[in-house]
Amino acid sequence: MSRRDALFAAGAGLAASVLPTAAFAAGGPTTTVKPDEALEKLKAGNARYVAAPEVCSADLGKKRSSVAQSQTPWATIISCADSRVPPELLFGGVGPGELFIARNAGNMVDTATMGTIEYGAAVLGVPLIVVLGHERCGAVAAACDVVTKKATFPGSIGPMVAAIVPAAQAVNGKPGDFVDNAVRESAKRTAQQVASKSKIVADLIKAGKVKVVAGRYDLDDGKVEFL
Repeated sequence: MSRRDALFAAGAGLAASVLPTAAFAAGGPTTTVKPDEALEKLKAGNARYVAAPEVCSADLGKKRSSVAQSQTPWATIISCADSRVPPELLFGGVGPGELFIARNAGNMVDTATMGTIEYGAAVLGVPLIVVLGHERCGAVAAACDVVTKKATFPGSIGPMVAAIVPAAQAVNGKPGDFVDNAVRESAKRTAQQVASKSKIVADLIKAGKVKVVAGRYDLDDGKVEFL
C-alpha cells in the first residue's frame, strides 16, 4: 500500500474503528516503541541535554542515509516556533527519522496541525504525542495582555493569539506568574483537545496505541517538565 493510499484508508476507516497496524505502514514498518517507552526516551534525552549538552550530537550523515527511504518516528512534538526551543536538541540530540514535529507560535493545534498529528499516529504509527509549551512564550504573553490590557494585534497574529486567550483567562488572578501559569494551562488544554476532539487519536488512545501528554520547557535550565 502506498503512503497516499494508507492515509486515505486511515482517514476513512478510523472514523468507525481503529485499523489494523498493518494499514498504518505507509510503505514500510512502523516503530516498535510503546507510548510509555517513548516518554521515557524523551525524559532520558532531556536529562542528557541538561547534564552534558556537549555530547548531544548525532551522526547526521549516517542517520540521513539510513532513513532516506522510510521513517519510523516514535514521538510527535507540537512545539512553539520560538527559535530557542529546538525539540531535536533539547531531547538529547535526536537524529533524523525519530521525531515527527509541528511548530507554530504558541504550540497550538489548528486544522493543519491536527491533520499532521493524525497522520503521524494513524499512518506512521507514532505512539506518543507531546504538546510542548515553554517559559516566557511570547504568544502566551500576548494572550495575557489581551486579558489584562485589552491588547489587539494586527493581521493573522490576532486570531492566533485569540486561541490562547481562554487558557489565560482560566488562570488570571491565580498565585504565581501569570504568563507561566498560562503556558502550562494552554499546553494542558491543547493536549486534551488533541485527545478528545480527534476521533482518530481518541480511538488509538482507547486501543492503548497512543498517549498524549503536555510539557513545559525551561529556557534557563533546559529541563522539560511533563505536566
